[in-house]
Amino acid sequence: MFEKILVPVDFSPKNEAALTSAFELAARSEKSEIVLLHVIETIDHLEFDEMAGFYHGLEARAAAKLHQMEERWAGRGVRMRHDVVFGRRAETVVRFAEENVVDLIVLSSHQVDADHPALGWGTISYKIAIVARCPVLLVK
Repeated sequence: MFEKILVPVDFSPKNEAALTSAFELAARSEKSEIVLLHVIETIDHLEFDEMAGFYHGLEARAAAKLHQMEERWAGRGVRMRHDVVFGRRAETVVRFAEENVVDLIVLSSHQVDADHPALGWGTISYKIAIVARCPVLLVK
């Protein structure tokens, strides 16, 4: 059903649940592919070129971590690739999903505080879930 599954990651332990869920969905079809995406947040009001060395260092470290994630899941029958992009996280994930014709976004989300549920409305996962044109699976 879902051929291209996007999993945005920030390298925190909570990403494991999202990645496991994406893998279980992708394993149902030989055509499925998981795309791991890491967004490096850029600094507002500074030209990219001013911070290019800093950003490229972050990009190299992120690519190495993504490669390790791919290797952990290799040989299990699911195609996987990764990408590192720059920008504002929620906007960039949604744009990437549209430009790459993603069928499903699977991302980790935090538990909502029952006493203060409105505090979760400004999270990246909530923003992506509301704005994305494709289905979004939030994994807690």
